[in-house]
Amino acid sequence: MRVLVVGSGGREHALCWAIAASPLTTKLWAAPGNPGTATVAENVHLQAEDLAGLVHFAREHAVDLVVPGPEGPLVAGLADAMAQAGIRCCGPSAAAARLEGSKAFAKELCDAAGIATALWERFDDPAEAIAFVRRRGAPIVVKADGLASGKGVVVAATVEEAEAAIRAAMEQLHFGAAGNAVVIEELLEGEECSLFALCDGTDAVFLGLAQDHKRVGDGDIGPNTGGMGAFSPVPGLDPEPLMSGFIRPALAEMAARGTPFRGLLFAGLMLTASGPRLIEYNVRFGDPECQALLPRLRSDLLPGLIAACDGELSRFDLRWRNEACVAVVMATQGYPAAPHTGSVIDGLEAAAAVPGALVFQAGTRIEDGRLLSAAGRVLTICGTGPDLASAREAAYAAVANVRWPEGFCRRDIGAKLAAR
Repeated sequence: MRVLVVGSGGREHALCWAIAASPLTTKLWAAPGNPGTATVAENVHLQAEDLAGLVHFAREHAVDLVVPGPEGPLVAGLADAMAQAGIRCCGPSAAAARLEGSKAFAKELCDAAGIATALWERFDDPAEAIAFVRRRGAPIVVKADGLASGKGVVVAATVEEAEAAIRAAMEQLHFGAAGNAVVIEELLEGEECSLFALCDGTDAVFLGLAQDHKRVGDGDIGPNTGGMGAFSPVPGLDPEPLMSGFIRPALAEMAARGTPFRGLLFAGLMLTASGPRLIEYNVRFGDPECQALLPRLRSDLLPGLIAACDGELSRFDLRWRNEACVAVVMATQGYPAAPHTGSVIDGLEAAAAVPGALVFQAGTRIEDGRLLSAAGRVLTICGTGPDLASAREAAYAAVANVRWPEGFCRRDIGAKLAAR
C-alpha cells in the first residue's frame, strides 16, 4: 500500500507512526507533515486545503489510500475529489462531513434519529439570538454553526457573556463565515467523553474511548483550546450502549438521506446525571485523543482503514492492548490567545527514551538544524502503562526531559480518574 496522510499536527504524526508500522505499507507520505512525520514518512510540500494539488500528487504517485487528518479538507470535498480520481480516501463526502461542518445540521439529524442531545435553537439574526438568550437566561452555550478550529464554542456563565459571544461571532466575524449563524443550547453538566468509531456507510467498529481536557489551565480553568491532553481508556464505561445510542443511529439516518458516512466518526459526549448526551459530532480523529488511542491499538490500523473504504467492516474487528495511555500537550507561552513562536526545543530524544513514552510533534519546524516552535500546540508527550496512574507517571517523566523554557503543559491530565 502507498499511503498519503493529510495534515501537519500531532494527530497526523500519530497516524503516520501507526501506518508506518504496518507490514502492508510500502510507501508513506505526509502532506504537509512536520519534522516528526519526517522521521517515519516523506513530507510533501502541499497544504491540507490544496485539494487539486493533493489529487494531482495522488495520481502521479499511484497512491492507494488517502488518510485525512483535519476536518477542513473533508468539509471542502477532499473525499469527493479523490473518489472522482478513483483513489480510496478514508473520510466522508462533503455532504456527510456536514455532521461537523454545521452544528445545526448535526442537531437536526439527532432530532430526526432520536439521538439524545441538548435542547437547541439556530439563529442567523444576532438580535433574535440575543433576545432568546435574555428570555432563557444563563448559563447557556453559544456555538458558531460552522468550522471554527475548536474555538467557536462559548460556555457563558452570564447573559452578558452570551451576548458578547453572539456579537463576536455574528457581528464582529471572529470566526469568519462560520459565525454567520449560531446554535444556542442548554448547558449540559457532567464528565465529557470522546467516542470513536470506524464506519463504512452501513457498519461501524468501535475505535476507542478517550477523555479530553479542553481548558488551558489545571483544574479546567481559563479559555478553551484545541485540547491540552487526553487519556484512554475511560474506566467504567461500556462502549456498546454508546455505539447503539450515538453511532449506529447516525449512520442509519445518514444512509437514509443518501449521504452514507464512511471514515472516522467521533461523538463528543457529556455523561450527565440522566445519561449520556451528544455535544457534537466530528468527522475525524480528535487531537490529542488520537495520540492517546493509537498507542493502545494492538491490531494493524491500515487494514481497518481499507475496510472502511471498501464497505467490509461487518467482517472486521480490532484488538486493544490492556493498558492505558496519557497524552500531555506541550504548548508555547501565550497560547491560545497569542502564541509565541520561534523558541528552541531540546531533549526530545531523552523524553522518548523514558520507558513507555512516545513523543509526537505538531507545531514544530527545523531551522539551521534546530527544532523550533511554530504554532500554539507544539508537542504531545504520551505515556503508556498497565493503568492510568503508571501511564501518567511515564508521560510526566518524559515531559521533565524536554528542555524548552517557553513551553508549558497542564499537570493534571487524567489526575482525577487516576486518583479514584
